[in-house]
Amino acid sequence: ECASLTQTCKNNNFYVLLSFRRSSKRLYIYFFQCLNPNQNTRQQNLFFFFNLVLYQKTVEFVKNMSSNKFRDFFNQNDTGDPSKDTSVILTVEGRTFPVDIFYLQSPVPDYVKSTVETAMKIHQMENDGDILAFLTGQEEVETVVSMLIEQARALSRTGMKRHLRVLPMYAGLPYPEQMKVFERVSRNVRKVIVATNVAETSITIHGITFVIDCGFVKLRAYNPKTAIECLVVVPESKASANQRAGRAGRNRSGKCYRLFTEEDFEKLPKSTVPEMQRSNLAPVILQLKALGIDNVLRFHFLSPPPAQSMVQALELLYALGGLDMHCRLTEPLGIRIAEFPLNPMFAKMLLESGNFGCSQEILTIAAMMQIQNIFMIPPNQKSQAARQHRKFAVEEGDHLTMLNVYEAFVKHSKSSQWCQEHFLNYKGLVRASVVREQLKKLLVRFKVPKKSSEGDPDPVLRCIVSGFFANAAKFHSTGAYRVVYNEVIQTAKYYMRDVTAIESAWLLELAPHFYQQGTVRNRHKAQTVPLLY
Repeated sequence: ECASLTQTCKNNNFYVLLSFRRSSKRLYIYFFQCLNPNQNTRQQNLFFFFNLVLYQKTVEFVKNMSSNKFRDFFNQNDTGDPSKDTSVILTVEGRTFPVDIFYLQSPVPDYVKSTVETAMKIHQMENDGDILAFLTGQEEVETVVSMLIEQARALSRTGMKRHLRVLPMYAGLPYPEQMKVFERVSRNVRKVIVATNVAETSITIHGITFVIDCGFVKLRAYNPKTAIECLVVVPESKASANQRAGRAGRNRSGKCYRLFTEEDFEKLPKSTVPEMQRSNLAPVILQLKALGIDNVLRFHFLSPPPAQSMVQALELLYALGGLDMHCRLTEPLGIRIAEFPLNPMFAKMLLESGNFGCSQEILTIAAMMQIQNIFMIPPNQKSQAARQHRKFAVEEGDHLTMLNVYEAFVKHSKSSQWCQEHFLNYKGLVRASVVREQLKKLLVRFKVPKKSSEGDPDPVLRCIVSGFFANAAKFHSTGAYRVVYNEVIQTAKYYMRDVTAIESAWLLELAPHFYQQGTVRNRHKAQTVPLLY
């Protein structure tokens, strides 16, 4: 059927983009018309194809972007005659019911406390219907859940017949706990689901009639000056606010309580800042180069990213050896890095693993690093989970810890029961196994030797440095670089994720083009350490 569709589109000068989502087992079909089939349109075809790939999520969820902006971007009609438009908007209306919106008369100083108060008032004063409350992160969700449970117990002691069942919902929650939000409850029980924005579009929960919107959302934002990714709490967009309100009208008429004034709502931005403008662009530029688009700084993006982000990404790719001094893909290294569906640092690490004699271990580490939340920490079993997780920890750092987890998982026949006993994400580990096999095929294709370090950590650590030398941190007051990391996240504080201890000399040995020998002086003595070039 796909082949038939593709041939039909070609015969009518259409191009088709087929995207299979393994997570949802659905095939998404996007097609677009060639501007002029009689001319050389390779660059135009690449332009259309790449922007559709970049904005696949936008195609599926246009809530975060004006559909008119998307139409205008692909519209090549300059005549002003609407009948000659090359792109149109097709709207598919979903089944929704009316939702009444309620605003505060004056701002509240603490939206967390106000969420609890609003939920309890709804429970005491409103008729049947479950409640969905939106907050920004896991910590806030767990705080509100504990406060609601405490108040619900106090309320039940007064003789109230209807009970509350309070449930959290966020991405890092263990799978069995997540599934509880979909369970049916008896008629004398009202569910209160306290969630992050994962419940905004990713899932639909039956029975929601009341929505409480705190007015804020936590977004990732990449700072190219410091190469630090921040998790910042910002006011939501109008599109997100409307999307949240719509959750109350899926099954019947509902109500949405916004914990801000109507005047503040009018001040919100129309849509969320596109991810293209707040992300590390190294993978994007690498794919553009692989598609044959050399002048990436003049590429026509739907949402143009900051120039500094582009420059920083080019510098990183050059340091990794993926680009030459003329900013062209190197052969074979740059072309091979572009073949991997990973961050370029991981790709470089994998390609170098054969030289260090540890390709088996590096395959596992690279696969495990693609899975979030391997360690499960149920809110009511934190100490037990910590004890089990310590069994896998090693002093070298997180990368070898993840290697230990995966090897133990395989040793125990990939048992779900074993994962449950050790508070590990079974589905995540199974997914890591699949990713590992996919990466293994690429290494075989590129003839990377299949070798194991046989338990020696040094080759593995040196190989990690060969890919992540740009992510080295000063761990000692003398300025010595002692750790490498995958990323730095800024919330209220700075946090390094996936940290591994290394020898300072490895940076000079493995990345002499990036570091040089220098001298640091302090009040006591001068000491020679590697400094950033």
